Amino acid sequence: MAHQIGIIGLGIMGQRMLNSMAVHDGFEVAVAWDPSAEAMAALAKDRPQIRRAASAEALIADPAIECVYIASPPTSHLAYAMASFDAGKAVFCEKPLAVDLAEAGQVTDRVMKERLKAAVNFPFASSLAGTAMREALESGALGAVKQVEIEVAFAKWPRGWQEGAVGWLARREQGGFTREVLSHFLFLTRRLIGPLSIRSVTVEYPEDGVTAEVAIEADMMAGGVPVRLQGRVEGEKDDHNRWTVTGEKGALRICDWMNAERFGATSWETVDLGPADTLRPRSVQQQLNQLSLMLQGKPHRLATFEEGYAVQGCVEALLGQHTTA
Repeated sequence: MAHQIGIIGLGIMGQRMLNSMAVHDGFEVAVAWDPSAEAMAALAKDRPQIRRAASAEALIADPAIECVYIASPPTSHLAYAMASFDAGKAVFCEKPLAVDLAEAGQVTDRVMKERLKAAVNFPFASSLAGTAMREALESGALGAVKQVEIEVAFAKWPRGWQEGAVGWLARREQGGFTREVLSHFLFLTRRLIGPLSIRSVTVEYPEDGVTAEVAIEADMMAGGVPVRLQGRVEGEKDDHNRWTVTGEKGALRICDWMNAERFGATSWETVDLGPADTLRPRSVQQQLNQLSLMLQGKPHRLATFEEGYAVQGCVEALLGQHTTA
């Protein structure tokens, strides 16, 4: 029988999850809710088979729901997660876990103490490119890791496809590309290389006191490995990102989320992960396979709340040490 899912938040991520679960035999989105009347009307029109909850509370209380997927803005994540746990539901939460570290720590402690079924949606945990990196590192193909480089750039922030969420993504309270994008690469670095610490950081903000960061540079450590992080709103590309690991025997990198490359004799060469147009849907299906394992009480590779909390702590530390542009 398919896992019965309730979705809170029908913005970009909620819609993506709806689409992904619709083509996975192991899941059925049974009920959804969004505070936007327009979003609920669109759901009724496009997916009439999905019940529309009267509120987030009603969705969480629905006895048919096994797991709540939380895709609302970050400041609401913890309240919905705690209510879901109180109702005996599993939780699959979008990142960042939250923006309040103290509250996130309390929720994480509860998850660990009660051994609750809970995970944070960091796709690198099981994506094809992330898996290729993990296997290369575990096999020793790169030798001892010498450094990690994280680089992101955006023509504008929020990105063009995020216009519907500009109200919070563009503001420093809970938005910005460090929380939204760099967190993915910090998660990957922490999981594959080692615990994160900050040696130095500079963040540039607009002078309005409201808008999210426009640039960040940081020197960090992952265990004993130096990490260089750079991010900036500039250039012509909507979404540029690279995560590069250099070892004694060579270098590997993830480019633009889905592609893996290996440095050959003189240049970077593509790692064959299959047809390019299938990388994203196959990676998403792998993530859902891992979610199914969690819901069955089996070992899985999804990001834990403990990992999400550690990444959040690093992100907020980076953003808390800043200079004004």
